[in-house]
Amino acid sequence: MRTIEGTGLSMSFFRNQFSNVVEWEEFRDDMIFWKWSNREIKKGSKLIIRAGQDAIFLNNGKVEGIFEDEGSFNIDSEIIPFLSTLKGFKFGFNSGMRVEVLFVNTKEFTVRWGTQSPVLIPTPQLPGGMPIRANGTFNFKVSDYVTLIDKIAGIKQSYLVDDVKIRITSVLDQLLMKWISREGKDMFNLQANATDIAKGIQEDLDMQMMDIGIGITGFQVMSFNYPQEIQDMITKTASHEMIGNLQKYQQVSMTDGISSGKVQGGGAASDMAGMMMGMNMANEMMKNMNQNQNQNSGQNQNQNNQGQSQNQGDNSGSASSEGKKPNFCPNCGAKNEGANFCPNCGHKLG
Repeated sequence: MRTIEGTGLSMSFFRNQFSNVVEWEEFRDDMIFWKWSNREIKKGSKLIIRAGQDAIFLNNGKVEGIFEDEGSFNIDSEIIPFLSTLKGFKFGFNSGMRVEVLFVNTKEFTVRWGTQSPVLIPTPQLPGGMPIRANGTFNFKVSDYVTLIDKIAGIKQSYLVDDVKIRITSVLDQLLMKWISREGKDMFNLQANATDIAKGIQEDLDMQMMDIGIGITGFQVMSFNYPQEIQDMITKTASHEMIGNLQKYQQVSMTDGISSGKVQGGGAASDMAGMMMGMNMANEMMKNMNQNQNQNSGQNQNQNNQGQSQNQGDNSGSASSEGKKPNFCPNCGAKNEGANFCPNCGHKLG
């Protein structure tokens, strides 16, 4: 009885020793695929597929079957019947089925990117090109399993997000140069065209990455960065509302430099700049003084004209009152015929 029991335990242990579990053992969130290989699948083995994973059975580099449903599956009863050329495979007691299982991460990956060094964009304003940095994000996912296996998985045990990022950043400078320069984009306001630039880059990247079974599902440019001196010029130009007016910008820059003390010690150049600024200030002062004098002169002239009119009126009134004589003497009441003295009593009239 003990022998039978012992034999039964030994047989059970022996069977379990040959059973195994096929699953993604080294899962990482930044891993695009991982290959379970170089081991035999025994009778009674299980396939475990977790959420966000697909399992691809390979035999001699050829796809035998793709399984997308998550869960735990008995390989000899639930998987083998669906394999292309291994449907009739029979597990022997001492032998197993030697295949490879490729686990693929099905999620969409989001990756940050940024130019490592300035990209020199050709522009008429700067003969050597405008040095511009940029940064943003891009999105991708596995789009073609057969191509991925043929170009990448056939020679690699695993593939990471960083591997895709290296491929993309290696061509990103050329694509930025192409789409920024295209159709005469405003070099000093690239952010206004960021959507069009990003769309063009995404289309080009998707065509290139399609060769390895990767699809670019999104591309975004978060910001463009100019050299500090260019950025200062853009900021000052905008603040003074002088876009396109180089002469006015130079005048304001010279004034700012002198007032801040940055333009100094330059000998004749500095003296000339100071003299020009002084002359401009003097001209402005003289112009204001002349305007004030003209205004005051006009006001005085108006006041004089009004005074003269009033005096003429008063004099006219006085003359008329002095020339008029009373008809009767106020002293004696005698009638007067326009004489200066009363003919009766001699009283002065008028």
